[in-house]
Amino acid sequence: MCGIVGYIGQQNAADIILNGLRKLEYRGYDSAGISTCENGQLHTARAKGKLVNLETQLKATPLNGSLGIGHTRWATHGKPSTDNAHPHRAGSFVVVHNGIIENHLELKQQLQEAGHTFKSETDSEIIAHLIEERHKQGATFVDAVREATHILAGAFAIVVISDKYPDQMIATKSGSPLVVGQGEHENFVASDIPAMLSHTREMIFLHDGEMVVCTRTGLNFIDFAGNSIEKSSKTITWSPLMAEKGGYRHFMLKEIHEQPRAIADTIAGRINKNKDSVVLAGSGIDPEGIKNVERIYIIACGTSWHAALVGKCLLEKYIRIPVEVDIASEFRYRNPLVTDKTLTILISQSGETADTLAALRETHDKGGKVLAICNVVESSIARDSDGVIYTHAGPEIGVASTKAFTTQLVALFMFTLYAGELRDSVDRQTRSDLIAELLTLPRKLEETLELDPLIEDAAKAYIHAHDFLYIGRGNQFPIALEGALKLKEISYIHAEGYPAGEMKHGPIALIDENMPVVCIAPYNHVFGKIVSNMEEVRTRGGQLITITDSILPSLEDNSNALFRVPTIHDDLMPLITTIPLQLLAYHIAVFKGTDVDQPRNLAKSVTVE
Repeated sequence: MCGIVGYIGQQNAADIILNGLRKLEYRGYDSAGISTCENGQLHTARAKGKLVNLETQLKATPLNGSLGIGHTRWATHGKPSTDNAHPHRAGSFVVVHNGIIENHLELKQQLQEAGHTFKSETDSEIIAHLIEERHKQGATFVDAVREATHILAGAFAIVVISDKYPDQMIATKSGSPLVVGQGEHENFVASDIPAMLSHTREMIFLHDGEMVVCTRTGLNFIDFAGNSIEKSSKTITWSPLMAEKGGYRHFMLKEIHEQPRAIADTIAGRINKNKDSVVLAGSGIDPEGIKNVERIYIIACGTSWHAALVGKCLLEKYIRIPVEVDIASEFRYRNPLVTDKTLTILISQSGETADTLAALRETHDKGGKVLAICNVVESSIARDSDGVIYTHAGPEIGVASTKAFTTQLVALFMFTLYAGELRDSVDRQTRSDLIAELLTLPRKLEETLELDPLIEDAAKAYIHAHDFLYIGRGNQFPIALEGALKLKEISYIHAEGYPAGEMKHGPIALIDENMPVVCIAPYNHVFGKIVSNMEEVRTRGGQLITITDSILPSLEDNSNALFRVPTIHDDLMPLITTIPLQLLAYHIAVFKGTDVDQPRNLAKSVTVE
């Protein structure tokens, strides 16, 4: 989840790296640093806290040179501090690293016995010392880095520069993301595309076990055995503005309002001309394999896990086979029942989530097939899965997921119709009706977003609340969980999502005049049940916040706040009802003055276990 940026070219490296690190702030960090090489000398600046602290240092003491690396660190080994901030140096070599080195204690002891002195508590510093040690023993720069990678156990993305080699920058990866940006008389490396997008659109994705030697005029790719390999670039079609705020106060608000477009992009090209069939050509999905599946697991973390719960409702309803939803960090530790007739669906915005990657490997080890639902092209999960449905949400910068979540729901909905057709469990008329509803979704989301001023006004009443309860039934229960998570993430208010029918089994004891209760009450087959739950809240003095498409006047009369959303098919209603919950969390957080886009202690992509 750390951010890495490297540059070699003709321009001032520190300026480019600092700007790139700003574009990676969404990944979460507690310290930052930059090293550059000028006239055969290395210079480093590091600071604890936000990038503004590093920027202040650089204004006082600029770093010059056209070769450099930078890093934003999220602490795993060693507390957040200047000493533990990257880059780390040993002799003539400076390193930035993302990931975890699992055998760092053993290696550190060996290096100390060989005379090396360490200045930090991190696992990352050993990489610089390993490279220096190999170089002292006669290895070239490239071989020193390559040999060091053979010794490391764990996940890593590494970029190295040296004052002895001012015309080279070397990057290597295994288990953590790293992208190469190809420019004209300049080249870049970074953890993610937005860091480089204002300079180049030509990106080359490193795979595990690969290295790149960057010079000002070229790129040389080799594997960990030292063999040359051929790599081709992909042209990124995102505009640089897509990774900027676009006039909105926060990235999160921008991304909430991007959802109609993001969902339209997810649907685009995946509906046949008769609008009665979902087309997933190019996804790598094996149709015969889908026909023979006897059991489905959906594996995810955080917000994606809530999408998985909605997916379970869809798949069991239309495919009529057992579907189990599991949290990725638990899945592989319980010896799951996976066979060659098991399909595991992995959901991950970044495609780099460490626990979800581990679940992928567990499934493959047991002979099961894996389908990924992912936003990031060429990410590790996407590459290693048997098939992938890309959500095409575009870059999501805000840590609290919004458009990634709703596009995941759309991908699950389309896969359900696709699999239902293959298995003859969803007839043509049903598919046609559901696709017609799906195609109305972007417009209805735009209508839902028109509630924004009303929600903003209502949010002021709840900024001093200490607790929230969110309740829903059926496919709205996962949306209650998601709404509660959004509020927790960005406002730091304790919130809990609960099945409405379970209120009498505990949560009702919490309800008093100080407890806001968000009730998700679409007009469906359980509408009468949740209205009864709402009455239980009201009679105990709870503050009712209602989200519904019902026009019953009594709902408004009995609610402290009511947000009326457009009507859509019940299987798509979770996409509609989640929008007011995102906006409610956003506005409460803004009124409270929290850091909406970069909430404390959180990171966008959890690439370590």
